[in-house]
Amino acid sequence: MVDGVEPGSSHRVPTPLYRAGGKGLNVSRVAHQQGFPTLAVTTAGGASGAQLADDLAGSGIPCRLVPVASATRRTIAFVDTVSGLTSIFNEAGPALSRAEWQALRAAVVDGLGGRPDGGRADEALRPGVLVGSGSLPEGAPADFYPGLVALAHSAGVPAIIDTSGAGILSAARAGADLLKPNHHELMDAMGETDLVAAAGKLMGLGARRVLVSVGEEGMLAFEAGRPGHLQAKLPAPLAGNPTGAGDAAVAAAAVALAGGTTDLREILRLAASWGAAAVLTPGAGEISPRHAGLAAQLIITDH
Repeated sequence: MVDGVEPGSSHRVPTPLYRAGGKGLNVSRVAHQQGFPTLAVTTAGGASGAQLADDLAGSGIPCRLVPVASATRRTIAFVDTVSGLTSIFNEAGPALSRAEWQALRAAVVDGLGGRPDGGRADEALRPGVLVGSGSLPEGAPADFYPGLVALAHSAGVPAIIDTSGAGILSAARAGADLLKPNHHELMDAMGETDLVAAAGKLMGLGARRVLVSVGEEGMLAFEAGRPGHLQAKLPAPLAGNPTGAGDAAVAAAAVALAGGTTDLREILRLAASWGAAAVLTPGAGEISPRHAGLAAQLIITDH
Protein backbone atom coordinates (compact mmCIF):
# COMPACT_ATOMS: atom_id res chain seq x y z
CA MET A 1 0.00 0.00 0.00
CA VAL A 2 1.20 3.52 -0.75
CA ASP A 3 -0.52 6.82 0.03
CA GLY A 4 -0.29 8.43 -3.40
CA VAL A 5 2.14 7.72 -6.23
CA GLU A 6 4.08 10.61 -7.73
CA PRO A 7 6.33 9.64 -10.68
CA GLY A 8 9.94 10.61 -10.08
CA SER A 9 9.48 10.90 -6.29
CA SER A 10 10.54 8.72 -3.36
CA HIS A 11 7.81 6.88 -1.47
CA ARG A 12 7.72 5.30 1.96
CA VAL A 13 5.69 2.10 2.19
CA PRO A 14 4.65 -0.16 5.08
CA THR A 15 5.96 -3.72 5.42
CA PRO A 16 4.90 -5.48 2.21
CA LEU A 17 2.95 -8.70 1.96
CA TYR A 18 5.14 -11.45 0.50
CA ARG A 19 3.24 -14.40 -0.94
CA ALA A 20 3.77 -17.25 -3.39
CA GLY A 21 1.63 -16.16 -6.30
CA GLY A 22 1.00 -16.27 -9.98
CA LYS A 23 -2.44 -16.84 -11.47
CA GLY A 24 -2.55 -20.61 -11.05
CA LEU A 25 -1.32 -20.50 -7.46
CA ASN A 26 -3.87 -17.79 -6.68
CA VAL A 27 -6.61 -20.08 -8.01
CA SER A 28 -5.43 -22.95 -5.81
CA ARG A 29 -5.04 -20.68 -2.79
CA VAL A 30 -8.62 -19.39 -3.06
CA ALA A 31 -10.07 -22.88 -3.50
CA HIS A 32 -7.99 -24.12 -0.55
CA GLN A 33 -9.13 -21.18 1.60
CA GLN A 34 -12.74 -22.10 0.89
CA GLY A 35 -12.18 -25.72 1.91
CA PHE A 36 -12.01 -27.39 -1.50
CA PRO A 37 -9.23 -29.89 -2.29
CA THR A 38 -6.69 -28.60 -4.77
CA LEU A 39 -3.28 -29.48 -6.16
CA ALA A 40 -1.02 -26.69 -7.44
CA VAL A 41 1.50 -27.61 -10.14
CA THR A 42 4.18 -25.06 -10.99
CA THR A 43 7.89 -24.56 -11.58
CA ALA A 44 10.38 -23.29 -9.01
CA GLY A 45 13.99 -22.21 -9.42
CA GLY A 46 16.67 -20.17 -7.70
CA ALA A 47 16.41 -18.33 -4.38
CA SER A 48 12.98 -16.93 -5.28
CA GLY A 49 11.82 -20.45 -6.09
CA ALA A 50 12.96 -21.61 -2.65
CA GLN A 51 10.93 -18.78 -1.09
CA LEU A 52 7.92 -19.85 -3.13
CA ALA A 53 8.32 -23.44 -1.92
CA ASP A 54 8.63 -22.33 1.72
CA ASP A 55 5.51 -20.18 1.49
CA LEU A 56 3.48 -22.95 -0.10
CA ALA A 57 4.64 -25.40 2.55
CA GLY A 58 3.56 -22.97 5.27
CA SER A 59 0.19 -22.38 3.61
CA GLY A 60 -0.71 -26.06 3.59
CA ILE A 61 -1.65 -25.96 -0.11
CA PRO A 62 -0.80 -29.34 -1.69
CA CYS A 63 1.58 -28.79 -4.58
CA ARG A 64 3.98 -30.40 -7.02
CA LEU A 65 6.96 -28.18 -7.79
CA VAL A 66 8.99 -28.85 -10.91
CA PRO A 67 12.64 -27.79 -10.42
CA VAL A 68 13.98 -25.49 -13.17
CA ALA A 69 17.32 -23.77 -13.71
CA SER A 70 16.04 -20.19 -13.97
CA ALA A 71 14.93 -18.20 -10.94
CA THR A 72 11.20 -17.92 -10.34
CA ARG A 73 9.97 -14.51 -11.44
CA ARG A 74 8.58 -11.91 -9.05
CA THR A 75 5.67 -9.51 -9.33
CA ILE A 76 5.21 -6.27 -7.37
CA ALA A 77 1.80 -4.68 -6.88
CA PHE A 78 1.42 -1.12 -5.53
CA VAL A 79 -2.02 -0.22 -4.24
CA ASP A 80 -2.44 3.57 -4.24
CA THR A 81 -4.84 4.38 -1.40
CA VAL A 82 -5.34 7.93 -2.69
CA SER A 83 -6.29 7.25 -6.31
CA GLY A 84 -7.65 3.78 -5.66
CA LEU A 85 -5.54 2.42 -8.52
CA THR A 86 -3.28 -0.63 -8.42
CA SER A 87 -0.06 -0.74 -10.46
CA ILE A 88 1.52 -4.11 -11.18
CA PHE A 89 5.12 -4.70 -12.25
CA ASN A 90 5.79 -8.18 -13.69
CA GLU A 91 9.22 -9.62 -14.32
CA ALA A 92 9.49 -11.50 -17.59
CA GLY A 93 8.95 -15.21 -17.18
CA PRO A 94 12.18 -17.19 -17.63
CA ALA A 95 12.49 -19.49 -20.62
CA LEU A 96 12.35 -23.21 -19.85
CA SER A 97 14.32 -25.97 -21.52
CA ARG A 98 12.59 -28.71 -23.49
CA ALA A 99 13.29 -31.15 -20.66
CA GLU A 100 11.73 -28.76 -18.14
CA TRP A 101 8.57 -28.41 -20.24
CA GLN A 102 8.39 -32.19 -20.44
CA ALA A 103 8.80 -32.47 -16.67
CA LEU A 104 6.01 -29.93 -16.14
CA ARG A 105 3.68 -31.86 -18.42
CA ALA A 106 4.57 -35.11 -16.60
CA ALA A 107 3.69 -33.45 -13.29
CA VAL A 108 0.27 -32.52 -14.69
CA VAL A 109 -0.28 -36.08 -15.92
CA ASP A 110 0.69 -37.36 -12.49
CA GLY A 111 -1.69 -34.89 -10.85
CA LEU A 112 -4.51 -36.14 -13.03
CA GLY A 113 -3.84 -39.65 -11.77
CA GLY A 114 -2.24 -40.99 -14.93
CA ARG A 115 0.18 -43.90 -15.16
CA PRO A 116 3.22 -44.27 -17.41
CA ASP A 117 1.36 -46.90 -19.43
CA GLY A 118 -1.44 -44.42 -20.15
CA GLY A 119 -3.90 -46.12 -17.78
CA ARG A 120 -5.73 -44.61 -14.84
CA ALA A 121 -4.76 -44.59 -11.20
CA ASP A 122 -7.26 -45.08 -8.37
CA GLU A 123 -10.50 -43.55 -9.67
CA ALA A 124 -11.37 -42.40 -6.14
CA LEU A 125 -8.50 -39.93 -6.39
CA ARG A 126 -9.56 -38.55 -9.77
CA PRO A 127 -9.67 -34.74 -9.81
CA GLY A 128 -12.77 -32.83 -10.89
CA VAL A 129 -11.26 -30.15 -13.14
CA LEU A 130 -7.96 -29.00 -14.64
CA VAL A 131 -7.11 -25.28 -14.65
CA GLY A 132 -4.32 -23.76 -16.73
CA SER A 133 -3.69 -20.14 -15.77
CA GLY A 134 -1.32 -17.37 -16.76
CA SER A 135 0.84 -16.14 -19.59
CA LEU A 136 3.57 -18.43 -20.89
CA PRO A 137 7.25 -17.45 -21.13
CA GLU A 138 9.03 -16.82 -24.40
CA GLY A 139 9.75 -20.02 -26.28
CA ALA A 140 6.89 -21.96 -24.68
CA PRO A 141 5.49 -24.80 -26.79
CA ALA A 142 2.59 -23.48 -28.88
CA ASP A 143 0.59 -26.58 -27.99
CA PHE A 144 1.05 -26.34 -24.21
CA TYR A 145 -2.46 -25.12 -23.34
CA PRO A 146 -4.16 -27.23 -26.03
CA GLY A 147 -2.21 -30.14 -24.58
CA LEU A 148 -3.63 -29.43 -21.13
CA VAL A 149 -7.15 -29.41 -22.56
CA ALA A 150 -6.48 -32.76 -24.24
CA LEU A 151 -5.04 -34.23 -21.02
CA ALA A 152 -8.09 -33.09 -19.06
CA HIS A 153 -10.52 -34.54 -21.55
CA SER A 154 -8.62 -37.83 -21.72
CA ALA A 155 -8.92 -37.97 -17.92
CA GLY A 156 -12.66 -37.27 -18.18
CA VAL A 157 -12.60 -33.84 -16.53
CA PRO A 158 -13.36 -30.32 -17.82
CA ALA A 159 -10.57 -27.86 -18.65
CA ILE A 160 -10.50 -24.16 -17.74
CA ILE A 161 -7.88 -21.94 -19.36
CA ASP A 162 -7.15 -18.36 -18.28
CA THR A 163 -4.59 -16.78 -20.59
CA SER A 164 -4.32 -14.21 -23.36
CA GLY A 165 -3.10 -13.70 -26.92
CA ALA A 166 -2.53 -16.70 -29.14
CA GLY A 167 -2.86 -19.03 -26.16
CA ILE A 168 -6.55 -18.31 -25.73
CA LEU A 169 -7.18 -18.99 -29.42
CA SER A 170 -5.39 -22.34 -29.35
CA ALA A 171 -7.19 -23.32 -26.14
CA ALA A 172 -10.52 -22.52 -27.78
CA ARG A 173 -9.65 -24.63 -30.82
CA ALA A 174 -8.79 -27.49 -28.46
CA GLY A 175 -12.32 -27.33 -27.04
CA ALA A 176 -11.69 -25.76 -23.62
CA ASP A 177 -14.75 -26.07 -21.40
CA LEU A 178 -14.36 -22.53 -20.07
CA LEU A 179 -12.14 -19.58 -20.96
CA LYS A 180 -11.76 -16.58 -18.65
CA PRO A 181 -10.25 -13.48 -20.32
CA ASN A 182 -10.92 -9.90 -19.32
CA HIS A 183 -12.53 -7.67 -21.94
CA HIS A 184 -9.22 -6.19 -23.13
CA GLU A 185 -7.62 -9.62 -23.53
CA LEU A 186 -10.65 -10.98 -25.39
CA MET A 187 -10.92 -8.14 -27.89
CA ASP A 188 -7.16 -7.98 -28.46
CA ALA A 189 -6.97 -11.73 -29.10
CA MET A 190 -9.89 -11.68 -31.52
CA GLY A 191 -9.01 -8.38 -33.22
CA GLU A 192 -12.50 -7.10 -32.40
CA THR A 193 -13.90 -3.88 -30.96
CA ASP A 194 -17.23 -5.47 -30.09
CA LEU A 195 -17.01 -7.67 -26.99
CA VAL A 196 -20.08 -9.79 -27.77
CA ALA A 197 -18.84 -10.48 -31.30
CA ALA A 198 -15.41 -11.38 -29.92
CA ALA A 199 -16.90 -13.89 -27.49
CA GLY A 200 -18.98 -15.38 -30.30
CA LYS A 201 -15.90 -15.85 -32.44
CA LEU A 202 -14.08 -17.53 -29.56
CA MET A 203 -16.90 -20.03 -29.15
CA GLY A 204 -16.95 -20.46 -32.90
CA LEU A 205 -13.40 -21.75 -32.61
CA GLY A 206 -14.54 -24.43 -30.18
CA ALA A 207 -14.75 -22.99 -26.65
CA ARG A 208 -17.81 -24.21 -24.73
CA ARG A 209 -18.13 -21.29 -22.29
CA VAL A 210 -16.57 -17.86 -21.91
CA LEU A 211 -16.56 -15.69 -18.79
CA VAL A 212 -15.41 -12.10 -19.35
CA SER A 213 -14.50 -9.60 -16.63
CA VAL A 214 -15.62 -6.08 -17.57
CA GLY A 215 -14.51 -4.02 -14.56
CA GLU A 216 -17.27 -2.02 -12.89
CA GLU A 217 -19.74 -3.54 -15.37
CA GLY A 218 -19.25 -6.88 -13.63
CA MET A 219 -18.94 -10.10 -15.59
CA LEU A 220 -20.45 -11.51 -18.76
CA ALA A 221 -21.10 -15.19 -19.47
CA PHE A 222 -21.47 -16.88 -22.85
CA GLU A 223 -22.20 -20.51 -23.72
CA ALA A 224 -21.98 -22.25 -27.08
CA GLY A 225 -25.46 -22.98 -28.43
CA ARG A 226 -27.13 -20.60 -25.97
CA PRO A 227 -28.53 -17.42 -27.54
CA GLY A 228 -27.43 -14.10 -26.06
CA HIS A 229 -25.42 -13.81 -22.88
CA LEU A 230 -25.75 -13.13 -19.15
CA GLN A 231 -24.41 -10.19 -17.17
CA ALA A 232 -23.76 -10.17 -13.41
CA LYS A 233 -23.30 -6.77 -11.78
CA LEU A 234 -23.36 -5.38 -8.25
CA PRO A 235 -25.62 -2.39 -7.51
CA ALA A 236 -22.48 -0.28 -6.86
CA PRO A 237 -18.76 -0.86 -7.54
CA LEU A 238 -16.50 -1.98 -4.69
CA ALA A 239 -13.41 -0.11 -3.55
CA GLY A 240 -10.30 -2.19 -2.91
CA ASN A 241 -7.48 -4.12 -4.56
CA PRO A 242 -8.56 -5.82 -7.80
CA THR A 243 -5.35 -7.87 -8.05
CA GLY A 244 -6.35 -11.52 -8.11
CA ALA A 245 -10.06 -10.91 -8.65
CA GLY A 246 -9.98 -12.75 -11.96
CA ASP A 247 -8.14 -15.65 -10.34
CA ALA A 248 -10.82 -15.87 -7.64
CA ALA A 249 -13.45 -16.00 -10.38
CA VAL A 250 -11.56 -18.85 -12.05
CA ALA A 251 -11.39 -20.69 -8.72
CA ALA A 252 -15.16 -20.34 -8.38
CA ALA A 253 -15.77 -21.63 -11.90
CA ALA A 254 -13.45 -24.55 -11.21
CA VAL A 255 -15.27 -25.41 -7.99
CA ALA A 256 -18.60 -25.24 -9.83
CA LEU A 257 -17.55 -27.45 -12.75
CA ALA A 258 -15.76 -29.92 -10.47
CA GLY A 259 -18.95 -30.22 -8.44
CA GLY A 260 -21.01 -31.02 -11.53
CA THR A 261 -22.64 -27.60 -11.95
CA THR A 262 -23.24 -26.85 -15.61
CA ASP A 263 -25.93 -24.14 -15.34
CA LEU A 264 -24.38 -20.97 -16.77
CA ARG A 265 -26.25 -18.66 -14.41
CA GLU A 266 -25.01 -20.50 -11.33
CA ILE A 267 -21.43 -20.60 -12.62
CA LEU A 268 -21.62 -16.86 -13.30
CA ARG A 269 -23.11 -16.05 -9.89
CA LEU A 270 -20.36 -17.90 -8.03
CA ALA A 271 -17.56 -16.54 -10.23
CA ALA A 272 -18.76 -12.94 -10.03
CA SER A 273 -19.27 -13.04 -6.27
CA TRP A 274 -15.88 -14.61 -5.54
CA GLY A 275 -14.20 -12.16 -7.89
CA ALA A 276 -15.89 -9.24 -6.14
CA ALA A 277 -15.01 -10.65 -2.71
CA ALA A 278 -11.34 -10.77 -3.73
CA VAL A 279 -11.35 -6.98 -4.20
CA LEU A 280 -12.07 -6.62 -0.47
CA THR A 281 -8.89 -8.44 0.63
CA PRO A 282 -5.34 -7.02 0.84
CA GLY A 283 -3.63 -9.59 -1.37
CA ALA A 284 -4.32 -11.96 -4.24
CA GLY A 285 -5.25 -15.53 -3.43
CA GLU A 286 -8.04 -14.99 -0.90
CA ILE A 287 -11.61 -13.75 -0.76
CA SER A 288 -13.65 -11.93 1.85
CA PRO A 289 -16.20 -13.84 3.96
CA ARG A 290 -18.73 -11.43 2.44
CA HIS A 291 -18.85 -13.47 -0.79
CA ALA A 292 -22.20 -15.07 0.07
CA GLY A 293 -23.76 -11.67 0.72
CA LEU A 294 -22.30 -10.32 -2.51
CA ALA A 295 -23.77 -13.27 -4.42
CA ALA A 296 -27.20 -12.35 -3.07
CA GLN A 297 -26.75 -8.74 -4.19
CA LEU A 298 -25.76 -9.55 -7.77
CA ILE A 299 -28.12 -8.40 -10.48
CA ILE A 300 -28.06 -11.02 -13.23
CA THR A 301 -29.69 -10.08 -16.52
CA ASP A 302 -30.23 -11.76 -19.86
CA HIS A 303 -29.10 -9.99 -23.02
